[in-house]
Amino acid sequence: MTKLRVLLSDTFDPWFNIATEDWIFRDMLSDSELEDTKILFLWRNDNAVIIGRFQNPWTECNTEKMEADSIKLARRQSGGGAVFHDLGNTNYTFLSGKKNFDKAANNKIITNAINSFGLNSFASGRNDLLVSTSEGDKKISGSAFKETKDRSFHHGTVLINADMTKLEQYLNPNKKKLESKGITSVRARVLNLAELNIEITHESLCSKIIQEFFDYYKSSCEIEVLDHQYLLTIPRLNEHFLKMSDWNWRFGEAPKFNQQMSERFTWGTVDVYLDVHKAVVEKAQIFSDSLHPEMIEQLMASLENISYTKDAFSGAIAKVSAELPMIEDYLMEFLDWILKEIR
Repeated sequence: MTKLRVLLSDTFDPWFNIATEDWIFRDMLSDSELEDTKILFLWRNDNAVIIGRFQNPWTECNTEKMEADSIKLARRQSGGGAVFHDLGNTNYTFLSGKKNFDKAANNKIITNAINSFGLNSFASGRNDLLVSTSEGDKKISGSAFKETKDRSFHHGTVLINADMTKLEQYLNPNKKKLESKGITSVRARVLNLAELNIEITHESLCSKIIQEFFDYYKSSCEIEVLDHQYLLTIPRLNEHFLKMSDWNWRFGEAPKFNQQMSERFTWGTVDVYLDVHKAVVEKAQIFSDSLHPEMIEQLMASLENISYTKDAFSGAIAKVSAELPMIEDYLMEFLDWILKEIR
């Protein structure tokens, strides 16, 4: 008989929830349990943008507005596109041994739960769930996958009552000339399920998903609420959390991209070209008609091999300013401008 486990998160912290998911995936099941255990993990995040493993946050998100509004950025272990999470989303994760992984069964459990509210939802393509409406089919869920040699997980987000205005604010990057080498999200027509049936809430949908999980595998189990404070005492989970919350994971894992910026100052025109990989400026080129070539040369040298952060750019340009005090005002103009461009 298939052994089931149902886990519910008691925190809305995206870094901690993704860390918990990773801990469940990598550490909870022993090798002997992989053959006959299925895990369902249900969770929510509050006000966060979640990007795929190989995505570039600067080309996917409006990072400047996110920073101003204290919106957390999280990078998950799986692939796929960028999504906005708030408490109007329900997140699900199915985990099992690789041999017993069944994406179709997972989709069936979720769509059966949704359809129990009188709707017609169905799987579409590789990653999405759609629902039929009078205005055509709308996307209500996207999903992604992760596997190792012996285990797999399938997770997704169901839109229940998400703030669509925030989704538009944070998932639209600033209009910068960025050419990403990573995976780019594809926007689709989306819909909140509560618009079709006000009885659908996080609590009511989770209850249905759990029941469908039990019905599908003809078994049941006690529901385990994962205590946030207790989990913090588990060394391996805390390792996952420190990784997921670290800037180097969230931003530093960005794939290679190029950025081109142009501006006209009173002292000349500049065209700046940056090659950035894993959030480090590998190459900086600056073309200018300025009458101070030494400034341009030192700026190019100072901007290479630094982090793609405001602090790093500020520090690098401050060093140039200290060496060229006679044109400090020019360099401060340049600094004010470029800080607005990079974030």
